[in-house]
Amino acid sequence: MNRKYRKTIIAANWKMHKTPTETKAFAERLKSAIPRAKRCSIVLCVPFVDIPAAVKLLKDSRIAVGAQNLHWDASGPYTGEISADMLADLDVKYVIIGHSERRALFGESDLMINQKVHAALGAGLRPILCVGEDRQQRDLGVTLEFITYQLKAALAGVSPEDMRRVVIAYEPIWAIGTGQTATPDQAGEVCSAIRSVLRKLYGARIARSTTIQYGGSMNEANAEALLNQEDVDGGLIGTASLDADQFLQIIYTANQDG
Repeated sequence: MNRKYRKTIIAANWKMHKTPTETKAFAERLKSAIPRAKRCSIVLCVPFVDIPAAVKLLKDSRIAVGAQNLHWDASGPYTGEISADMLADLDVKYVIIGHSERRALFGESDLMINQKVHAALGAGLRPILCVGEDRQQRDLGVTLEFITYQLKAALAGVSPEDMRRVVIAYEPIWAIGTGQTATPDQAGEVCSAIRSVLRKLYGARIARSTTIQYGGSMNEANAEALLNQEDVDGGLIGTASLDADQFLQIIYTANQDG
């Protein structure tokens, strides 16, 4: 982490877990125990049905609510979809875009992801843009080339001014939900490379100020080692965010001096 230049963000990604009733209990526990120090920002990215409950419970706290997906159009014949304006109207602040599960299971293309980034920014939301390689790409030694392509495709047409509101999450696909984790050195290397790509696209100042999270099975046991990497500015937490006490422990770690 480097708090001199950028914000540390710990974000939960609940995926398809928790009812509104469970969300209320989680939010109350989180509010009661978050550290007073404000060295990191906290985000809960919850299922669509949980958003109203989360927003209501966290309204007077410093915990922001995020969504896990959105559609790129403002409205239209898209049964079951949600627009950026709908999320903004609910007081959602962040939205995850390009998660590997959306790419692999729901066929989201690079063009769709780019359109979603623009839709989110247009509605005043902060995109958490996910990039990452699978096991085969890592074994072939093309991780950095693949992630560079993902970044360039997703950020095409995004202005420098808008880029200041984008968060990048590096999520090695082989580490998501598997219990495997990139070593701190592996995570640091890729996050540093991501910052180098942003430097070429947007210049040193924007690259230096962009928050880059790690998103592959970060938990209370490995968070400190990962967050000690210069270019790892937080986490996009999956499984470990489903338990309030585990999630709080990661937040405590991110709030330490340093």
